[in-house]
Amino acid sequence: MRSAVFSRDTNETKIKVALSLDGGHIELEGAEKSEVAAQTTSSQVINVNTGIGFLDHMLHALAKHSGWSLLLECTGDLHIDDHHTAEDCGIALGQAFKQALGAVRGVKRFGTGFAPLDEALSRAVVDLSNRPYAVIELGLKREKIGDLSCEMIPHVLESFAQGAGITMHVDCLRGFNDHHRAESAFKALALAIRESISSSGNNDVPSTKGVLR
Repeated sequence: MRSAVFSRDTNETKIKVALSLDGGHIELEGAEKSEVAAQTTSSQVINVNTGIGFLDHMLHALAKHSGWSLLLECTGDLHIDDHHTAEDCGIALGQAFKQALGAVRGVKRFGTGFAPLDEALSRAVVDLSNRPYAVIELGLKREKIGDLSCEMIPHVLESFAQGAGITMHVDCLRGFNDHHRAESAFKALALAIRESISSSGNNDVPSTKGVLR
């Protein structure tokens, strides 16, 4: 079972993450049920509680469509603004992902996903390269969606890529509603990640170098 329990404590945020890349039952001691991002099915357990409703919603979508089980709880300095909480949740989730995935072998490595949400359409391409890099072009125009600054939405994805050690490109190709544009981007990324971590049918390292580290 590809899973990890991870914590990250700083003077700005305290974050706990339990993640299973293949779904199933997971637990996180002391986690409170989220008001906007909690879901339990026969194959997944998801509960995201960051203190920022729209961020919870996006991470819920990412976990759901990636096939993960995810419990994430953050206590952050929201009295300052949303920056530290959003950034650190991306970093912590990425580091938990890297830990849960382990050595990059026996998986497809590359993944591509397209996801629509009404008029919005997004594309994501992922490489489990162990070379963290992110190009995010969402074209958001609003200042905020809910309590999450729109400038932080691509930054969350960039922070996830840095923590996870992956290369990813995420673009919103069309759409006029910023909520739709952002959500379709997270769903496209989820589909790309799901493909990239799926079994290749062998235990080989998917690289001409013979290593990915």
